[in-house]
Amino acid sequence: MSSFEATEQRLAITCRRHPAFPREPAVVVRLIKHLHKRVHDDANAVLRPWGINHPEYNILMMLYGTEGYTLNPTQLADAAGEKSANITRLTNELCDKGLIERAASEEDRRKIALTLTADGVAMIESFLPDICTLLERQTTGMQARDLAQLERLLKKFLDKLEQD
Repeated sequence: MSSFEATEQRLAITCRRHPAFPREPAVVVRLIKHLHKRVHDDANAVLRPWGINHPEYNILMMLYGTEGYTLNPTQLADAAGEKSANITRLTNELCDKGLIERAASEEDRRKIALTLTADGVAMIESFLPDICTLLERQTTGMQARDLAQLERLLKKFLDKLEQD
């Protein structure tokens, strides 16, 4: 039995009670939410030995994937898909752990620059093999063309949401 089956059963009841309810869009949106929770939980389990969680991992990886390992809080929020209040909390936690540092921007002293520390880079490089294994496991059974099609469809869905 799929962990999504209970949700599908409830959607079927909703559709019977309200025939105009759009089943397919509801399934897609709830499936994305369901997948997000599963991905989040799996990542938290893998990251636990390093003392970080999935949102902190996302922050670290956005910095790791940036030239110079540095972003301002607004750029980081946009890249990580987090609200600015969450960025403040997450970056405070990562600063306290010594994984990133906060300093005045070199271009504009009024702005803040968030940069990975050497310890942050070392931590990322130590957990990346386990993250790669997790990503491979999560997509087992999907061919490269399936993944490319899923990526295209999800980007199309996101583009439409961002237009509204």
